[in-house]
Amino acid sequence: MSVSDRTSRPEVGTRTIAVQVRAEYEELAMLRAVAETVALFADFGIDRVVDIRLAVEEVATAIVQDGVADSELDCAFGYGDGSMRVRIAGVTASDTGPDRASLGWHIVATLTDSLSTSVGPFDSALGGHRTIVEFEWGTAATDGR
Repeated sequence: MSVSDRTSRPEVGTRTIAVQVRAEYEELAMLRAVAETVALFADFGIDRVVDIRLAVEEVATAIVQDGVADSELDCAFGYGDGSMRVRIAGVTASDTGPDRASLGWHIVATLTDSLSTSVGPFDSALGGHRTIVEFEWGTAATDGR
């Protein structure tokens, strides 16, 4: 299954960049770089770009920490019409998703306009639970919150 098969369909007027990396800490730098580049193309101010990069790192780290061996992160960065949407999916060992009581989750919830998580049932073919975290920002071209 390709990355495009696993990512949400973009809305009209948006562009989507999809990337797939190994679910390993060493790959987080690549995700930060892609997130920053997309946020700049989406015309977000530098303060928002830093927030977006931090949120991507926190979510990806949470999924990697609970990830099953040899799994991958599927990431989609959608932007357009003054907004940016991020979808990060991976296969996790637990069926609970990221810890919503953690400091990292609180940071992501504070920095984003919307945040959602879904965790699928155990999939023996994947060796874990398909976990998806989606979050969004609006108001590109401003640093006001």
